[in-house]
Amino acid sequence: MLKYILKRILHSLIALVIVISIVLLLLRAMPVEGYFNNYEKMSETQINVTLRKMGLKDPAPVQIGRYLMQLLKGDLGTSNKYRQGYPIAKIIAKKAPISIRIGLLSFAIALAAGFPLGIAMARSAKTKWKVWDRFGTILIVIVQAVPSAVYHLLIQLYGSEWLGISMLFDKDDWRTYILPVFSLALGNIVYFAMWLRRYMVDEANKDYVRLARAKGVPESRISRVHIFRNAVVPLVQYIPQSILFTLMGSLYVESLYSIPGMGGLLVQVIKIQDNTMVQALVVIYSALSVMGLLLGDILMALFDPRISFTGKEGSRA
Repeated sequence: MLKYILKRILHSLIALVIVISIVLLLLRAMPVEGYFNNYEKMSETQINVTLRKMGLKDPAPVQIGRYLMQLLKGDLGTSNKYRQGYPIAKIIAKKAPISIRIGLLSFAIALAAGFPLGIAMARSAKTKWKVWDRFGTILIVIVQAVPSAVYHLLIQLYGSEWLGISMLFDKDDWRTYILPVFSLALGNIVYFAMWLRRYMVDEANKDYVRLARAKGVPESRISRVHIFRNAVVPLVQYIPQSILFTLMGSLYVESLYSIPGMGGLLVQVIKIQDNTMVQALVVIYSALSVMGLLLGDILMALFDPRISFTGKEGSRA
C-alpha cells in the first residue's frame, strides 16, 4: 500500500514538472509586453537588457530549472502590472482563503445534495411512476446540455431577484455566498447523482442482491448496506473530476460575482497581460489538478478492495 502511494506521488511530481515546463514554454512564446509596465516608453536596447536581467534570454532548460528551484523555496516571483514589484505569493495569500472557502462549501453541498438525489433516482427507477428518476434525469440533461455560462447567468439574474440579495459578492454578508456557491455546486450535484444512480441500478441487478432478497433481508437494509456501499466505491474515482469542475467553474463564477478570489484574479491578470502572475496562477491551478488526480488514486486504493498492490501499476485484480 505504501509503495503504491509513493509511486503515485512520484508519478504526480513528474507530471507536475512536465506541466510547469509546458506552461513556461507557452508563456515565453507570448509577447514580451506582459513583462513590462511601461513597454511603450522603452527602447529596444532597454527591453533586451531587462529581459536578460530577468533571465528570459537564457536557454529554456535553464529557465525551467531556475523556476522550479524558486517554487521549492515558495517564491512565485513578483507582479509586473497588477501590483508592480509586489511578491505574487503575498497577493495570492490574501485571495486564496476566499476561493478555498467557496470551493469547499460548494463541494460539500454537491455531496450533500448529489448523493441523496442519486439514491432517490435509483430507488424511484423501480417504481411505477419513476417521479424522482424522471426529475433527476431532466435536471441532468438540462445542466449537461446548457453551457455553464448560461445557467450561471440565469442563477445570478433570477436568484438575486427572487431571494432579494445583491448580485455582487460581499465577504461580510453571508447571503451573498448563496448564489456563487450554488452555481459552483450545481454541476457536481448532477454529476454525483448521475453516476450514483447508474452504479446503484447496476448493483441492484447483481446476484448477491437477489440472494439477499431471497433470504428475506429487508429492502432498506439491502439498499443501505449492500447496494449503496458498493456503488460508492467506483464513484470515488470521480472526485478528481469534481474538483476540476469546481476549479474551472470558479474562474467564471468569481468574475461574474466580483469575488476577490484566485479565479477572478486570474481573469484580471490575463486581461492586463501580467505574464508573471498568469504564470504563477496557472502553475497553482495545475498543481491543484494534479493533486486532485493523486487524491483520486489514493482514495481508490483505500476503498476499492479490487486494487492489487502487487500487480503492475497497482492494477485491479
